[in-house]
Amino acid sequence: MASIDDLFKVKTVSTPSRALSGLINGQKPYAPSNKRKFEISQDPNAVYKAAKTTLNGDVKSNGIAAVEDADDDDIEAGPALPPDQEEENIDDEEGRFFGGGITNDTVDVLNFIDERDKGDDAKAEKIDAAWVRRLALNFEKKISKNSELRAKFEDDPQKFMGSEADLDADIKALSILSDHPDLYGEFAKLGCGASLVSLLSHENTDIAIDAIEIINELTDEDVEAEHDQWDLLVDAMLEADLLSLLYDNIARFDEENESDRAGVYHVLSVLENLSSRTTIAMTIGTDTSFIPWLLQRVQKKEPIVTQNKQYTAEILAIILQSSPASRLRFIDLNGIDIFLQLLSFYRKRDPAKGTEEEEYVENLFDSLTCCLDEADGKAKFVEAEGVELCLIMLREGKMSKPRALRLLDHALGGPEGAACCSKLVEAAGLKPLFGAFMKMQDKQSTEHILGIFSSMLRSLPANSAERIRLLAKFVEKDYEKIGRAVKIRGEYAFKVAAVDQEISTERSALPAEEREEKADEWLSRRLDAGLYTLQTVDVVLAWLVAEDEGAKERVMALLRERDEGLEVVRGTLEDQLNSMDTSAEDRDVVFQDILTTLMEHLR
Repeated sequence: MASIDDLFKVKTVSTPSRALSGLINGQKPYAPSNKRKFEISQDPNAVYKAAKTTLNGDVKSNGIAAVEDADDDDIEAGPALPPDQEEENIDDEEGRFFGGGITNDTVDVLNFIDERDKGDDAKAEKIDAAWVRRLALNFEKKISKNSELRAKFEDDPQKFMGSEADLDADIKALSILSDHPDLYGEFAKLGCGASLVSLLSHENTDIAIDAIEIINELTDEDVEAEHDQWDLLVDAMLEADLLSLLYDNIARFDEENESDRAGVYHVLSVLENLSSRTTIAMTIGTDTSFIPWLLQRVQKKEPIVTQNKQYTAEILAIILQSSPASRLRFIDLNGIDIFLQLLSFYRKRDPAKGTEEEEYVENLFDSLTCCLDEADGKAKFVEAEGVELCLIMLREGKMSKPRALRLLDHALGGPEGAACCSKLVEAAGLKPLFGAFMKMQDKQSTEHILGIFSSMLRSLPANSAERIRLLAKFVEKDYEKIGRAVKIRGEYAFKVAAVDQEISTERSALPAEEREEKADEWLSRRLDAGLYTLQTVDVVLAWLVAEDEGAKERVMALLRERDEGLEVVRGTLEDQLNSMDTSAEDRDVVFQDILTTLMEHLR
């Protein structure tokens, strides 16, 4: 049973941890770090409530006498009840006091205070434009005070450390704005966005890191901000030279220090947030020094791939996918050769599943893949022996095998892929490629292998030794490769036909204007069913029909077994040709001519 002393003990209110505060405020949880933290100042609301006066005008702490010795459990406190009223005056229905010696008047006073406290807790501070203005004024005052004290007592840190702690607390308090993105515009208009960015140049790296962390929270994709709200805040920060200051910080951080290591992560996270707008991603890739830094960081040797190394590779992949200009800069910085060297470590070795290292390798492959869509990237890939490395992975790799196929598919594709096509044949790549083709593969790998075949049939010169060797592979062993291709065609034609039937039923029930709205959705469903793979395998079959009479007879025979003829292949090519945008500036005119010519051979 609790004594009256225990009930009136003064309880110490502990400050919530940073992680707990984030969860309470609805912020995105982030992996805990061991950053150096300033001591969080006491909540002003708590101070106000603690000093609140009672009904008699005394502070609450004066309304109840403090118990000096909490260990004297046997000492009774308060006036004793008269003997004849001990049972009658026990106003304790819930058994709180068990007749512990408290009068009815005291109970009334305590109940009154409880009601007052409940009312105060219910009065939550209204967060609106006026609140932002107050916040901005206080924030600017803290920045100015810290700046003045630092300048005045430059050689005596003890004189300005208090203001620095206050400033640190105010920076962290800005995180509540992420729950109110409708106030971003007002926050930026008041100049606070620029002031927050200015703290990135603060002499104390802990202040700079906290400012970067708040910028990360405010720009995070999980914040439910409208595009215009996000743009107002981000534009204000960019005008304050955000990108340059982020680079200055990431360049000065020493990752041997745990706090600086967290700072690097937050900078990378801000870059990811900003890259959601393509124009900013392109600026990061072309007009800043981030790509050289990221290239250098991703090469840093570590016993185990760390989170920052993995994140660096991920940011590179995001930036490189944003624009051709970023990819060309990466290529000029010898990025193709660097990434091939990094991937060569995994030609026979797989990273552990579910680790940072696995994501790191995935991001290296992603970066290389998008760079191989550029003509300069293809040339550098051949020069750096990328084709040979991919063939080694194809023969001996596990996790790297399907990714090597994807690299080859992109390297050989397009009108500039002829050199890669020839290199693959010269490097004895036909055997492992056709070996993989004859085995059961997943959808993506099958698509990439067929894409490689299509590119080689397009790019290898007529009557060249490389082309003859390729065609010989298709006709050897009684045309077994052609049989495999026709079988794949049948599987994907069935899947696409089923979806086409569903779409036809839906189309017939819709008016014309709604059909146009659903066109993109229907195309997406057809692609998911395997339309691209069907189109690619039919292009390969059409090439074989046009190139070799024996191959043509075998294709026709295999199609007859399915009650089909060459017209089904021709229909697929015609559908593909009609779906191509003839008005696009980057359209592949040569491929359009190829499709038209192949269709003539299928009549």
